Amino acid sequence: MAEYLKQQEIIPQGEKRELRETVSSIIEKVRQEGDGALKEFLRKFDGVDISELKASNDDILKAKKELPVTLLEDISFSIERIQSFAEAQRRTLTEFEQEMIPGVHLGQKVIPIESVGAYVPGGRYPLLSSAQMAIIPAKVAGVSNIRVCTPPTKDGVIHPAVLFAAHQSGADEIFSVGGAQAVAALAYGTESIRPVHKITGPGNRFVTEAKRQVNGVVGIDLLAGPSEVLVLADQTARAEYVASDLLAQSEHDIDAQGILVTTSRELGLAVLAEIEKQLETLPTAEVARASWKRRGQVILAETLEEAIAVTNDLASEHLHVQIEDAYNHLDKFKNYGSLFLGENSTVVYADKVCGTNHILPTNAAAKYTGGVWVGTFLKVVTYQRIEQEGVNQLAPHCVRQSNREGLIGHLRSANIRLTGKLDIESEVVEEVSK
Repeated sequence: MAEYLKQQEIIPQGEKRELRETVSSIIEKVRQEGDGALKEFLRKFDGVDISELKASNDDILKAKKELPVTLLEDISFSIERIQSFAEAQRRTLTEFEQEMIPGVHLGQKVIPIESVGAYVPGGRYPLLSSAQMAIIPAKVAGVSNIRVCTPPTKDGVIHPAVLFAAHQSGADEIFSVGGAQAVAALAYGTESIRPVHKITGPGNRFVTEAKRQVNGVVGIDLLAGPSEVLVLADQTARAEYVASDLLAQSEHDIDAQGILVTTSRELGLAVLAEIEKQLETLPTAEVARASWKRRGQVILAETLEEAIAVTNDLASEHLHVQIEDAYNHLDKFKNYGSLFLGENSTVVYADKVCGTNHILPTNAAAKYTGGVWVGTFLKVVTYQRIEQEGVNQLAPHCVRQSNREGLIGHLRSANIRLTGKLDIESEVVEEVSK
């Protein structure tokens, strides 16, 4: 039976209720007051007074000039990697039409969503990679209008790297709005921000709760955030690698979660010690330490099979497997947002530049969904083309089933195409009812 070497703290239910109520009030204010509410929240939450919410072409050009050449090169490199993978995914989705039985032609169309809202987190760090992850797959899918919302810096402008990365990734409009209020604006629209059909992108607990509350008014990709990582490690793993991987996600947010599941007590204790050691020199230690203290876990399993069962049950956003011959165990892992095999496959490569998407399911949602991909922005829809030969085969079955269900309107719609009459003969009704 698994043993906890470290457990997470319990989040009070009252805290969750307060979050729901706060977000609900923000959404309603944006619905009622539009841009005025957005500007009021910018003053209240971001400490800035902004007259124009939408970034201009001049703003984008200025942002580019402020960025070093190496950063521009990094942005181009990651865009190429993410775009290439999204294009490879897109090629797996195909349209077809097939004559399933004589006279019955059924088909599949793959249609891009018309408008998408991409939320790009700001807060403590400028997450330019999140702009790329939310925008590029949508662009590859063929979305015709992509609207981006991202919080401004304390100077009242969008961080230059985020602004330029969003533009280069294919954003059509970029707005200086963050938090739950940005989600509300994308869902319901304001004077400046037209409503979209689907909202994508990660965020803090307020953004995630807002997406949950507007789901149905618009589509959402998934409830992504705060960040999670689960490292599965055996006695061959290096404590310093594991500790750095856990802290890399913990530094995102005080609500982020790092979990170690291990078959080695010695490694588990070594990682606990190594985390404290690395925190001493980590510039983001204030956030990472709070996150690790609040939500970090170290779970000791008796066998590798039990450890794998634990990881499948927890269904973490990122699953990093640092065990001997990790790739040979690939098919045993069932529930994860994205899987990282071997000690060199650190999550941060996927967070930034390797090409797979980092907008992934959290809170065990990996049990029923994967992360954002090019298919997130496509609708796979069906169509039918039925000739008289097909009517002759389909209609008798449909008439009998409709009659048994008492749906006579259905019966008539099927029968008139078979016999030219609305109703079937009484003796036939008796026969089909048997």
